[in-house]
Amino acid sequence: MDLTADSVDRVSDRAPPFADGARRDVIHSGRSNTLRHLLSFSAGVGIGVPANLLLAAHGGAELRDSLSAKVKDISDSVRGRNETTQGGTDTR
Repeated sequence: MDLTADSVDRVSDRAPPFADGARRDVIHSGRSNTLRHLLSFSAGVGIGVPANLLLAAHGGAELRDSLSAKVKDISDSVRGRNETTQGGTDTR
């Protein structure tokens, strides 16, 4: 029985430093995870947008008409800005 108790004591003496080191490595790994986070975010957007379009409350034809109207409005707006900048401004 004493042999088992001594064994448990030795293991319990080694455990706290091991656990502290593991916790420190997980919390402060010293690596930058920016790229991983950016890729995860991009994957979420890439999955979420099509899923949202598929599961939207609107019917397919209504949704397509709405999207095409919005794209047309944006493209007209961009063309309008482009035409005004191509004419230039003469400040002489």
